[in-house]
Amino acid sequence: MEQNSKEMAKLAILALEEKKAEDIRVIDISQVTVLADYFIIADGSNRNQVQAMIDNVEETLGKAGYTPKQIEGYQNANWVLMDYSDIIVHVFDKENRLFYDLERIWRDGKTISLNEFKD
Repeated sequence: MEQNSKEMAKLAILALEEKKAEDIRVIDISQVTVLADYFIIADGSNRNQVQAMIDNVEETLGKAGYTPKQIEGYQNANWVLMDYSDIIVHVFDKENRLFYDLERIWRDGKTISLNEFKD
């Protein structure tokens, strides 16, 4: 797995934490699929917070030279997907996170402690 994807994940996690993201989870999916190395999943309390989290991730990763291939769902902000090739960031409102339950769907991946991304 590239060090690049771990650095991207670390920056995304920090950006989410700065905007008070709740229940941040990281799933290593590199052994399960070629889609990406990591899924980062978090939720926010309302539309404004979800959008602020997305904006902060995009700005933080952008400053580090990473550009998203795609961002979907920003307007509605009930499930926003940010595809950075090596990492995919999912930010939900609480209701949709429970409904879609990505952690269960991707349980074949390895859940990684956030501590592994701290210096």
